[in-house]
Amino acid sequence: MARPKSTSNAPAPDGLAPRTLILDNGAHTIKAGFSTPSTDANPDTDTDCHTIPNCIARSHRDKRTYVGPELAECVDFGEVAFRRPVEKGYIVNWESEKAVWEQTLFGKTAVLPCDPHETNLILTEAPNAPAVLQRNADEMVFEEFGFAGYYRTTAPLLNAYAPSPFPSTAASPSGVPLECLLVVDAGHSHTTITPLYRGRPLHTACRRLEVGGKTLTNQMKELISRTFDVHHEDWLVGEIKEDICYVSQAFNDDLEKVWKGGRYDRRDIDPSVVVDYVLPDYETIKRGFARPHDPSVNLRSRAMNIIGMEGGRREHILTIGNERFVAPELLFTPSDIGMQQEGVCGTILQSLNALPAGLRQAFLANIVVVGGTSKTPGLVTRLEAELRCLVDDELLVRVARAEDPVKNAWLGGARMAQNEGLMREVVVTRAEYLEHGDQWVRRKFAGKVGR
Repeated sequence: MARPKSTSNAPAPDGLAPRTLILDNGAHTIKAGFSTPSTDANPDTDTDCHTIPNCIARSHRDKRTYVGPELAECVDFGEVAFRRPVEKGYIVNWESEKAVWEQTLFGKTAVLPCDPHETNLILTEAPNAPAVLQRNADEMVFEEFGFAGYYRTTAPLLNAYAPSPFPSTAASPSGVPLECLLVVDAGHSHTTITPLYRGRPLHTACRRLEVGGKTLTNQMKELISRTFDVHHEDWLVGEIKEDICYVSQAFNDDLEKVWKGGRYDRRDIDPSVVVDYVLPDYETIKRGFARPHDPSVNLRSRAMNIIGMEGGRREHILTIGNERFVAPELLFTPSDIGMQQEGVCGTILQSLNALPAGLRQAFLANIVVVGGTSKTPGLVTRLEAELRCLVDDELLVRVARAEDPVKNAWLGGARMAQNEGLMREVVVTRAEYLEHGDQWVRRKFAGKVGR
């Protein structure tokens, strides 16, 4: 797809383009939107930030390929195959990523029409990215797309520039980071723990848990497929996970509630846990939904149309019980699937123990949870309760989820872009890239080169 030609290649007097594009390039979705110094101090994530699927999807039903935002045109997600440019948090397939960016930013149907020669770019990456992947990103931004200015940073860092979710914390001006913040980013590929001090990550204390939304979805597929094969239904299982999964506050008690008992000791299951999920047919039902469990009806009778449907419509029903909380439990006990890692609470303690003793209380009292997986009901409550049990009683523990955990990093980047002085310090212009080369750019972003 051809990109529009720039009407003017003259740089701004201070070396910065007039507006900045913030791309929070997640493994599941891209959060993208523009920000300028003249915009409001609190950008609206609902109107200014666009959520774009970061994938190329192939439908086996209509034989069509959907690139990035085109996925919104898909009406039948049955057995859709996905190819994602981001794996384990890192962009590993720039051919696919380039196609998604071009569909989003350039062309007649672009969601965010953009002239890169007159635009700065803030691009996020996962912490501790390999140097070869960083170099690939820098080359694509400057040589392939030709952005006027560029700042590559970790996604957790931008959360320091977003408003604090704690009511007692004073609001900071745009471009001024929060003093102490422990960011728990529960994303699609993994969960990262990043302590930030005045907007700078303390790298020696950063930790990573290889459990994210993708892990939970795969576990849901395995559990549900014991009764109904959904191994090729990534989209459907993802919707089921979003609609009905929750983090149990008392795991063993919830297991007891859904146990049917033995052969001579039958028990009634708790209807507050077990639900019936109506599967979509993508004709009359575009998205599945949950409703209270009806023990007189099961999947086989529904599928065979033994029981009449309301309005003559056939429905396929999945009865889901302990799967609702067993899959999210992997965040706290990844050893359930053989992973040799501690859960999210143990990983947070590893990060805290790597900090100087005098800083631990400050970070323990300012834990912010972000990322799409953090929207799972009960996660923040369980996390705070377990942390209280693991630390000394005299220590204050505060855990909060960002108001919009998916777009919080983008919001921080948008507020950062409103501070012209800060942008001049961190942004690398295309002229500087051509003059100094890619190694200098990586050193600049690592904080090893002064302005």
